[in-house]
Formats: sequence, C-alpha cells, structure tokens
Amino acid sequence: MLRLPHGAFMSSRGGGGLVKGARRLALTGTPGTGKTTVAKLLADAGLAVESVEKLAERHGCIGDVDPLDGARPVDLVELSASLEEEWQTPSDTITVVDGHLSHNLPVNAVVVLRCSPNVLESRLNARGYTEAKISENCDWELLGGAWNESRGDVPWIEFDTSLDSAERVVAALGNWIADGFKTTGHKSVIDWVAVQEG
Repeated sequence: MLRLPHGAFMSSRGGGGLVKGARRLALTGTPGTGKTTVAKLLADAGLAVESVEKLAERHGCIGDVDPLDGARPVDLVELSASLEEEWQTPSDTITVVDGHLSHNLPVNAVVVLRCSPNVLESRLNARGYTEAKISENCDWELLGGAWNESRGDVPWIEFDTSLDSAERVVAALGNWIADGFKTTGHKSVIDWVAVQEG
C-alpha cells in the first residue's frame, strides 16, 4: 500500500501542506520514464489527473495522427491560452497534467521524471518503438529534455526512475508538496553525460 506524508495532497483550504495557488502540477519527462504509472498512483491517492492529449481534445487544439510518428500534434500556444482562461478559478484539488509537453502549459509546479538512457532504451524497445524513435527519445533524455525548456517562474523538481519504483517517486513527490514546493536548482539536475563519462 502506498504511504504518503499526512496532508501532502490536501487542499490548501483544508489546511494541508499545499502551497496556496499551486493547483496545477505538470508531470513531464521523456516517453518511457514512468509518467503514466506515477499518474495512476497519484490518481489513486485522490488527485485529479488529466493528460495533455485529453485537454487538447477538449479545447480543440489537437491535430490528426501524423503517419510518420503516430503522434497527434498539439497546438501548445492555443491550448495554453485556453487553459489560462479556464484555470482562472482556483480548484479545490490538485490537478496533475500528465504528458511530455505538460511543462509548456500554464501550470504552478513541474515534476520531471528522468531515466538513464540505457534503461530508457530497453523500456522503449519493449514498447516496440522504431530504432529512430528510440534514438530520438534517448538523445532528448541525455541532453536534459524538459530542463532545457524550463521557464524558471515555477518550482521544478526531478526524480530518477531508472531504479526507484513509482511508489517511491510518489512518496518523495508527496514530501516535496508538503514541504512547500522548494524548487531544485539546475546544479542538482541529473547529467547523464557526466554519469556516462564518470
């Protein structure tokens, strides 16, 4: 059974550990880092979870499937504008926005899931990804992916899912929320290039 810090995911109105105004939390990272698994555990813990794709569908900001990569392009500018308007009213619960583009939306905090490129390669192989798609995703992870797109105006934190279980990540995430979303500096970001050279 998953154990979370007392009050970690409670509403700020209910006196829990949530920073006032921190209502939308991006769960981002390279495909294969564990976003879906962590999002499911967060939903089981009582948080609302929405995917970038579902939000884009609801707001009419998503295109047809691209036959080259099987993805549906999302108009992030249009979606962000729609969400800015929709999210003017505070929510009583934390909403987790699951997806590798979620950090580009008008969220209040960002969680980045990271994974060693070697482990990530085997995970993506197991999913049946093409060699080109595996290489592209492993390169994005190696170079720091989402951190390179950080806006710097909201708290960010990252977790290494290479060895840690999704349950441990969610417990640590609960501690981060309960501790007031203390941001992680770029100096503490995982550097896979340095790890591989060391």
